[in-house]
Parts: sequence; C-alpha cells; structure tokens
Amino acid sequence: MDLPTLTGTTAEIAATSPLAAGVVPAGLRAAFGVALHMHQPTVLGDGDPTHAALISNLQRMLEHPGEGDNHNAPAFLRCYGRTADLVGGLLVRGLHPRMMLDYSGNLLWGLAEMGQTDVLAALRRTTEAPLAPAIEWLGTLWSHAVAPSTPVPDLELHMLAWRYHFGALFGLSALARVRGFSAPEMGLPIHPDACFAYVRALRRCGYRWLMVQEHTVESSADGTPLQQPRLPHRLVARNSSGESASITVLVKTQGSDTKLVGQMQPFGEARALDRQPLAGRDVPPYALQIGDGENGGVMMNEFPSAYEHAFEELGRAGHAGGVAAMNGSEYLAAVAALGVGEHDFPAVRPLLQHRIWQEVDAVGPGAADQAIARLRARDPSFNLDRASWTNDRSWVAGYGEVMDPMLRLSARFHARWDAAGQAALDAPAYRRSLLYLLLSQTSCFRYWGHGYWTDVAQEICRRGLASLDAAT
Repeated sequence: MDLPTLTGTTAEIAATSPLAAGVVPAGLRAAFGVALHMHQPTVLGDGDPTHAALISNLQRMLEHPGEGDNHNAPAFLRCYGRTADLVGGLLVRGLHPRMMLDYSGNLLWGLAEMGQTDVLAALRRTTEAPLAPAIEWLGTLWSHAVAPSTPVPDLELHMLAWRYHFGALFGLSALARVRGFSAPEMGLPIHPDACFAYVRALRRCGYRWLMVQEHTVESSADGTPLQQPRLPHRLVARNSSGESASITVLVKTQGSDTKLVGQMQPFGEARALDRQPLAGRDVPPYALQIGDGENGGVMMNEFPSAYEHAFEELGRAGHAGGVAAMNGSEYLAAVAALGVGEHDFPAVRPLLQHRIWQEVDAVGPGAADQAIARLRARDPSFNLDRASWTNDRSWVAGYGEVMDPMLRLSARFHARWDAAGQAALDAPAYRRSLLYLLLSQTSCFRYWGHGYWTDVAQEICRRGLASLDAAT
C-alpha cells in the first residue's frame, strides 16, 4: 500500500500568503460565490475483508457497475476534473468566472491510487496561472470527518494531513493560497472546549476564514439567530478556562440541496440584494452556497450550462446590475477595502452555547461539562452532535459499533505517539497508524446506514489497532 503524504514540516505548510488588495467594482450592490465539494470515501476491495486492499469507493463503483447507482461512476470521474476546462473556457472568452473547490484527502489519494493522472493534471491546472486567480481551493479535514463527533486531539491531525497532502500534489505556492476552510458535512463543534480547540487549530494551520451553515451559529450577544447572515461574522470560541480564539466566518444560508448550486441560485439571490450597514459602512452582502460537485443529475448535467450562462450575463466587465461573482477570500479583501475588518464583524458562537454559558457559574477546568450535565438533567434531549448541514441527523446516536472502536483507536494512537520524537513521526509505522486513524473517522460510515459501511469502519479500526500493536 502506497501511503499518502500526511506528515512533514508544519511551519512551511501552515504559512498562508496575504490577501491581495481588494477591489470593489463601481456600483456593486451584492456579490455571490459558489463552491463545489467533492468526496469519495476509502473502502475495502473484494475478497476477505481482513486482507482486502484499501481502495477508493469510486474504484469500487467502476468495478461493480450493476450495483445501486454505480453506473454513474464514469460521470462522477468526469466531474472531478471538469473545473479546469469549464473555468478555462470562460476565461479565454474574456469573461470573469469564479469558483471555489473543496476536495477530501480520500478522493485525492484515491485518484492517485487509481492512476487517474489526467484528472490530477486538470486539478493542478486549477492551481496555476491563468486559472488560479479565478479558482480558490478550500482546506478541509483530510478524511471527511464530522468535526463535532471527532476526538478533539484528531482535528488538527486532519487539518495538517490535508495541507501536507495538497502541498505534495500541487506545490507549496498553491497551498499558501488556501486561506478558507470548508468543514465536512458543515459540522461545527458546539462544546465550548471542542470549539476552542477547533478554531485554534484552524488558526495554527494558517486558515483565515471558515464557511459555516447559518443554523449552526447564534449571536454571541443573546443567542438569537443572525440578523444579517449574508455579511461576514467572527466566530468567537471560548473554553472552560476563559481562553478565547476567533476566526472570520462566511455564512452559507438555506439547506443542502445541490440544486441551489447546480442552478446557480446564489447569482439569482444576489440580484435581489442591496448593500447593508456594517461598522458605519454600507457593505455588499454575499450570497454563498456549496454543493456536491458530482452528486445528482443536476450537478452532472445542468450545472455546467447554468454556470456558463451566469457569467455570460455578467459579461466582460465581470459585473452587471450591481452584482459580481467573488470567491471567499476575494470578497473579504473587497470588504477590507471598504474599511471594514475582522474586528468589526458581528460576533457569533456555535448554536446552544448561549444556554451553556448561562449555566456556568465560574470559569475553570470542567466548567462547560458541568453546565452541560445540568442542562441534560433538566432536558434529556439536549445534545451537541447535530450542528451540521442538517439539524435532524445525529452523527453519534445508534452508531456505537463505529464510535466505540474509533474512540479506542484514537486513545491508543495518542498514547503511543504523542510523546514520540520527530524521527519516529517520520517513520512509516507512524504514518500507517495515522492513516488508519483518519480513515476510521470518515462520515460516510455513519451516513449510509448499518451493514456494509459500518463493517468497513470496524475493519479499518481493527487494522489501526493492529498497526499500533506492531509499532510498540
């Protein structure tokens, strides 16, 4: 098994280049942005599960076209590499397309293991001139883990692994331009200590901003929903000891339907918006959406033509009717050019934290846990695992057969490796254990139901624990 590049020198992969000077087109009323999320989990090949190879689910789909919707695999594969041609074709016509991309580490590794060099070459083109100014890559958790149900010590491991992997594939200069972060399943940790660790890790890894789902955050002032969700906000995370960390957030509104991106809803929404007051300035709002870039007929078939049509309407000037397309970092630079910076953005925190902090008598170790325990004693339905693109799905309840071995693997991993020196962390034994740890936390194992998917998760955990036994 060829291991992906998941480790290296932290300093160089956490360095992020500064934003370019922002430009605000004359008469701009509103901006919009679209992002495509791409992912395929790592699964087991055919044969005895205890010896089967780790392969991309995309490869499994191609090898078993008669199962379920596996016949879509060739279309999925085309979607993974089409952005370079889609955006490049508009650029050569003198238009000004914009696109954000979010690819899981699983998918990037799987494409390499499958020998899909043409797709990877197309993705490399998106990181280089002339496409790079039009396309912004977003970082993510390497193995598509759901942050609220991922062990806190593993969050930064996922972030770093993705950055190491992306840098190895596309170069450090491309990595330095990855300033925004797109969380798998739009997951946001609610527990104050977990959220603090999450935001601190994002900052340590060089991220400048985070995309969040509107219903996963609340006003820091009083716990109410956001009044101006299409303006930038500042996520302020405070832990039990009173320490705080913050990061700019751009808010994705509405639900998860890929049709919102596939039919370019953000463009239509932006045309109905006007500037809004913020810190004594009138600021153009931002209509932002992200959708699965390969999933569903609308993304395979309708999206390319809808995307092209939107930028044809904007024309060679790149803006029309007071509306322009901007990627996330580009939009924040434009806001900064109006004299509004991160310190001016309204403060938000994860949903339900207002209730938690109302229960905290005094800060100190365990303060949040004690407050949560009191809340649950009064309201047994109070839980912290539903802050994702949907608030009706638990990523924990009913999945003990996945969560229990996953947590054991995480605890054993840190007991074995946290005190090890750098030489040990550069060795294949560490990298193999790390790979199994990250893979065990893939959200698909708790999204697609019990049976095949939970069986794969259990086998990956078994292999991870065995790798730790072999490394002692």
